[in-house]
Amino acid sequence: MKNLTLSADEDLIERARAIARAQRRTLNAAFREWLVELTSREGSARDYDALMKKLSHVNAGRHFSRDELNER
Repeated sequence: MKNLTLSADEDLIERARAIARAQRRTLNAAFREWLVELTSREGSARDYDALMKKLSHVNAGRHFSRDELNER
């Protein structure tokens, strides 16, 4: 595991520590979870973009109205 040094407002850090403490975890653990979430969202966006590119040849033949799209 690699260490990282960050800078933030002291009050913000203390509030974040209090929230982490209330969740029975360390600020470091909360930050690691946030990094995982952030990078997984980026991966999802890349996956979506790749899928849209792969399906770019699909053509429905016409544009559908909002009512047609919402029909059940």
